[in-house]
Amino acid sequence: MTFMMTGLFALLLFLSVPVGYALIMASGTAIRWQGGTPTVLAVVKLFQPTQSFPLLAIPFFILSGSLMMSGTLGQKLVQFAAAMVGRFHGGMGQVTVVGSTIFGGVSGSAVAEASALGSMLIPWQKREGYPAGFAAAVTASSSTIAGLIPPSIPLILYSTVSNTSIASLFSAAILPGLMLAFGMMLVCYFSGRLRNFPRLSNRAELTGFGRSLLSALPALAMPFFIILLLRAGIATPTEVSVIAVFYALVVSLLLYRDLTLARLQEALVGTVITTGVVMLVIAASSLVGHVLITERIPAMVAQWSQETLGTPVLIILMMNLIMLVVGMFLDLPAAILLLGPTFVAIGQAIGMDPIQLGVMICINLSIGLFTPPIGTTLFIGAAIARVPIGAVVKELWPFYLVAFLVLVLISYIPAFTIY
Repeated sequence: MTFMMTGLFALLLFLSVPVGYALIMASGTAIRWQGGTPTVLAVVKLFQPTQSFPLLAIPFFILSGSLMMSGTLGQKLVQFAAAMVGRFHGGMGQVTVVGSTIFGGVSGSAVAEASALGSMLIPWQKREGYPAGFAAAVTASSSTIAGLIPPSIPLILYSTVSNTSIASLFSAAILPGLMLAFGMMLVCYFSGRLRNFPRLSNRAELTGFGRSLLSALPALAMPFFIILLLRAGIATPTEVSVIAVFYALVVSLLLYRDLTLARLQEALVGTVITTGVVMLVIAASSLVGHVLITERIPAMVAQWSQETLGTPVLIILMMNLIMLVVGMFLDLPAAILLLGPTFVAIGQAIGMDPIQLGVMICINLSIGLFTPPIGTTLFIGAAIARVPIGAVVKELWPFYLVAFLVLVLISYIPAFTIY
């Protein structure tokens, strides 16, 4: 049944059926063909995972990020990034990377970050004389840092399929996220130096560092505030997400005074749409998981890996290669929910720390977001910059090298995921 489900799913994707619907149709057909599961039970399994209390954190983190990113705070963050690195070689590219890292601590979503930050910084880079393809490439690649910096939506999803601590995942992912940011900033620096990109020199843009830091402090404090509450056991992830929304409302209403009914309505509508998409994939993945578990696929794959590949080094390499291919065709949440249970079983079989495995999975599948043919942030960056996808891909190769280097380090050196 698994092969039939996989083939039907691939066919539906080829026919441009949305991922969530394709998963439901493929797994539902397999369950009906199998005949051992009553239809009522299949429907219950479809809705059961959406009732998980920890998953309530997703819409609240999305809402808090939307409220903070769409107002004055977003502009303050860009000003802070410009004051921090704008005067160096490749400064505008570095501003984008720093902005992505900070925005990642607010939004938790690479797609939301690419849209919000790209709409501000890609036109700005083009006006400053940066190639449109390079501007789109920096945005497409650096926005994926949001998948690691707390509050990361992918890490929350991984915690639901692996039964691992969200607080530990958040703590373990900070250093890898900063490693990605530093590597991409180096790419921007050397690209700017070799290609003589212009540097920011306008005093209005290079605001005093201290003043810009003070203005951006509410957003800079968000990820540390989340980690503190979780690690100290003061609140659960869901409670922290509600506190984050309250924090965003207070900052927007009392500090920046830019919250309007129109902005609130836009944030609520966007949150509902995004949450609906994620929850549809979560519900669909439950049916897929039922088919896989019924046929003992995770256990069989783990046993095959041990018997055939033997060493953990080759098994980890195999997992990474599979994820790189899958990430090129599936969006990150769907890929985590589909591959997570099987890879957790493999990780347990070889003695790999599930926290390290979760960070590895998120980095790997995040690369797929800016990799053709179906890279979401790649398409967003190209659309905003108004350049062909090929022009962006040509500029992406050094960013791929950085991402692969970080992936290798995280995969084989557990010390980089200390929590």
